[in-house]
Amino acid sequence: MVESVARQGRSAEHTFGTSAFVVTGDGRRLHYMVRGTGEPTVVFESGMGFSRSIWGLVQPVIAERMRAVVYDRAGTGRSDDDARPRTLERMAGDLDTLLRALGPGPFILVGHSWGGPIVRVAAAADLGRIRGIVLVDQSDENCELYFAPSADKRYAMTRVLMPALARSGLYRMLGGKVGGAQPADIAADHRAEDFTVRAARTMVAEQDQFSGELRRLREHPPQLGALDISVISGTKQPRIDKHTRSALTAAHHSTAGAWPNGRMVEATRSGHLVMFSEPEVIVEEIRRMAGDA
Repeated sequence: MVESVARQGRSAEHTFGTSAFVVTGDGRRLHYMVRGTGEPTVVFESGMGFSRSIWGLVQPVIAERMRAVVYDRAGTGRSDDDARPRTLERMAGDLDTLLRALGPGPFILVGHSWGGPIVRVAAAADLGRIRGIVLVDQSDENCELYFAPSADKRYAMTRVLMPALARSGLYRMLGGKVGGAQPADIAADHRAEDFTVRAARTMVAEQDQFSGELRRLREHPPQLGALDISVISGTKQPRIDKHTRSALTAAHHSTAGAWPNGRMVEATRSGHLVMFSEPEVIVEEIRRMAGDA
């Protein structure tokens, strides 16, 4: 049984809107925040290990025209932890719980990085309620670099380093600056919640399933029919590791071209964190998909 629990207090005045909880079938609470009214409802899914607090330059703008929802995946922000393996099926199931609590739709799902595969799996479970999907520099199974031996070494290093960096405070110091351009209350939540030891452990738990889940996506891709899908790719070349950025952008082109209604959008001033460097690109794609001229 799913039930929503309103959160009382100052969160009603938060830039993200009103805070609430939905309860999963196994009794875990997932925290979400809602602002705006009108259809479609836009639901944002964050990248690996991150809470709702990366969408501060996008969700409030979208909420001026329609209902916009950010939420905390299990183990992030104010949501409960999940002791079970963080597979795509498990995470998409939690997203489905939230969508059911929000009503029949229609929904536009927006997923960044690892959130891209999550929203794709959730959308395929019930295409009738989905207006479209916006994938923001998603983790793409068509990118061969994810399956290289060097990737496994990098994952193993991250597993050891991330909790240690969080305990030392370096994780917050290194990662917390880029989100500082968001509204003050969102930026404060981002710094307080997204760089803790708990957040690092959640990232590791999600990463532990990453390679296997990507391989499963290749073998059994979610069936999305003629759904309207935008693939936004950050195409700005970094000073180092240009090969990785080029390979991911090429994968995004391939993925967008494989869908009947796939659309490739290049964010030319961005790398991976498009929501911070070019939020207007995401806003434009959501509004286009919603039919909001």
